[in-house]
Formats: sequence, structure tokens, C-alpha cells
Amino acid sequence: MNYYFLGIGGIGMSALARFFKQNGHTVSGYDHTESELTKKLVSEGIAVHYDDDPTQIPKNIDLVIYTPAVPTDTLEFQHLQKSGIPMKKRSMVLGELTRGKKCIAVAGSHGKTTTSSMIAWLLSKSESGCSAFLGGISKNFNSNVVLNAKSDYVVVEADEYDRSFLQLHPYISVITATDPDHLDIYGTHEKLLQAFEQYANQTNPDGVLILKEDIAEHHHEHEEEHEEGSHRPLRISEEIKQMTYSARSIEPDYYAINVRNYKGNLFFDLRTPEKVLFDMELPESCLYNVENAVAASAVALQCGMDEYQLRHGLKTFKGIRRRFDFRINEKELVYIDDYAHHPKEISATIESIKYLFPGKRVVGIFQPHLYSRTADLADEFAEALKPLDEIILMPIYPAREKPIPGVTSHLILKKIDTMNKYLCMPSQVGELVEALCPDVVVTMGAGDIDRLVPKLEKLLREDILEEKTNE
Repeated sequence: MNYYFLGIGGIGMSALARFFKQNGHTVSGYDHTESELTKKLVSEGIAVHYDDDPTQIPKNIDLVIYTPAVPTDTLEFQHLQKSGIPMKKRSMVLGELTRGKKCIAVAGSHGKTTTSSMIAWLLSKSESGCSAFLGGISKNFNSNVVLNAKSDYVVVEADEYDRSFLQLHPYISVITATDPDHLDIYGTHEKLLQAFEQYANQTNPDGVLILKEDIAEHHHEHEEEHEEGSHRPLRISEEIKQMTYSARSIEPDYYAINVRNYKGNLFFDLRTPEKVLFDMELPESCLYNVENAVAASAVALQCGMDEYQLRHGLKTFKGIRRRFDFRINEKELVYIDDYAHHPKEISATIESIKYLFPGKRVVGIFQPHLYSRTADLADEFAEALKPLDEIILMPIYPAREKPIPGVTSHLILKKIDTMNKYLCMPSQVGELVEALCPDVVVTMGAGDIDRLVPKLEKLLREDILEEKTNE
């Protein structure tokens, strides 16, 4: 078949494009901007163009796959809609590909990419194996798609944006977090929670639903006191088997205790319903990944993985690009790049940096993602960024949105009640960072801040690191 992708440069779209290409189909697509990912797709034999020009659409297309991130007023979208060629959302295609398989789906307002990538890596080290569609580039697989025709398991990231995850009916479901996000779609936090409940209740009764402890339903007498839109537990059908996990409590079915840092690697003891697995190791990782590792371990053990395989899988997990991604890790200077774009994610990233590098001077660069998210969560962003020693804000990355009057990065800046804050253009960041003499640098955001990363790394290595080494 001949597949055409509108928005092929998206991480989820590119995974599907690779899947169909590797299965012998003809694949091409459009994206509004060239990126490292689209360059890689081209190198793999997928034709990509960057002009919104219907004349560049190939002939004889059998199916158009599109993402809601592509505006409906795009010329190519409108042309294809009128052409009569079948069109399907990415989420619908993903749902169809997982039917008849033992789908392991990971949902959550944050943590899902790392957790799903960990699960895929762990299962790939067992007899079960798996296929996977990931929301990031796994360093272990050097890809966001894993193909294994012999395995019944398929691991997917269940995206709550645009209610995409409701296309899935998993055998094993994981929910990592239900914090307010995508309120431009849902309107209220309560409606977002209702969508998570619907997703959770679509779990196969023969499988299991694995929930982070604070979002599991506890039938306690004060439950009615939760106000609409607050962080209330999810209501799950009694037909669905539930298990819980945590890295901060000893009540769940799976939890981590005795977390410690030794020479940059994290160790913890994993308590399961059967026994304690001592000294599990995560190399070059961060605190919040311990919790993700507990969730991934719970899934792997439910799938029959043994202790030796689990221990080896976690120890050899290399992480995901742009998820607490060490670009420089030297005694004199550390540079970490992270996808954090929600206040909870930013807090978790900074907490981990402060834990791993106590007493170090930390400079953080943050690019807000979406006008609507900035407007909804400006206070929370300001509070999350406050622990940094120096805070650099870049202009908002709009993605699919039109500007909202009065909503700029300055909205966050003015709410940060410290003097160590700056607002600058991407071209000014390097010079400012150099002047601030950091020990640790962290870039955060889900927009095009990733284009700044290689340039900043080069500057840090050639100027600051060299200078510190020669002192």
C-alpha cells in the first residue's frame, strides 16, 4: 500500500511511518519544518517535503494518516479531505494495529515515554519479546519503533491529547500521572480525569491495570470531599484487576525503598508482592526514573520476566533522547537536556539535579510550550523554576496554536520572585550561559529548543569546560 503522512515529523507519526516502511509499504509525507528526525526518515527511504503544496502529494495514495497537530486549514489537509482518499487519525491507526495483540499501553500526563521505553527494553531481554511504538528515541534501540513479528506483546504510549488513548483497549494498562494538562482540549481537569477513567476501564479484564498509588481508587470515607477538578482518585470498575506502584510510599503492591546514589548511578531495592529484589541499578539516571522503573518492572514481572532478566534489563537501560539526557557529564561541568514542559516535570527534573549534584550552581533554560498551557499554569511554572540558581526563559513555542493576547514568557517571568531571571532569544542564550559560569546546565521544553542543544553543547565543551579543566 501507499501511505501518506500529514505531520510525518512528529514522534508518534514517524514511528508509524517507520513501521509501514519496514513492512514493505511505500511511505511519504509532509511536515512544516525539517528536523533531525525527518532527515533520518529520508535516509531510510521515506520521501518528505516541507512546503504546504498539494501538487507535491504523490499519486495513487491508498491511505492518509494525519495528526491533530496539523491545522485543518493547511492546504494539503483541505485538498486531501476533498479528494475522497481515506483519511485516519494516527491514534485510530495505532488502535487498529494493536487489536488482536496483547497491548501494553502507558498513559499519563508525564512519565509515559520513559516508562514505555523501559518496558519495551525489558521485554526485549526476555523470551516474550515485543513490538513497540514509542514517544521518544530510545538510546537502546536507536529508534522509536521496535518490530517483533513473533511476539504477542506490543508496547505503546497512550497519548491523552485529543483523547487519542481512547482508541486503545489494552491487555495491560499503566497510568503514571493525571495532573492537569491539555485544558485547551478538555476545558477542565475533571473532564481530563473522566477521560483517564474511560481509558482505564477499557483495560481487558483478563489483564491488569497498574496505577501510580496516588491516583488509585481508595474507597475511603472522605472521598466525597474531593472537589470537582481536584486531584481525585480514578473510579475503576471492580471487574478490572488493579495493582499500584510508588517510589515514595511502602503501601503499594510494588515500591522502591533505600534509594541511593553511588558514583552517578542510582540503586534501589524493589519490593514486589512476592519478595524484595535488592540493589537494582539504574545507570546515569534521575530520581523520577526510579518510579518509572518500578512501574516498568511491575509490567515485566506480570509478563513472566525473571529476576535476572529484570536486573540486567534495568542495568543496561540507556534512556531516551531528551529525557534527562546527559550531553556532558564531567566533574567540572554537566549539561542535561530534558523534554520537561509541565510544571510537575520541571520540578522533578530540578529535584533530581539538586540530588545528584548537591551544592552545584545550576543554570536552567526553559522554553514554554503552547500559549494555552502557559496561560493555564503560569503560577505553577514560576514556582517550579524557582529552585534554579539562574533562570533563563525563551519565547513561547506555539506549536499548533495562535497567539493569545497578553500571554508571553514574561507572564511566567514576572511571577518568579527572585532576581536571578532572564528573558532572551535563542540566539542570545549561549552568550548569557557563558557569562553565568554554571556548574550544571539544563535545557527544558517540548518545542524547538532541541535545535539549540547541539550548539550549546559545542559552546560548553569548547569554552566553559576547557576553561574549567585548565584552571
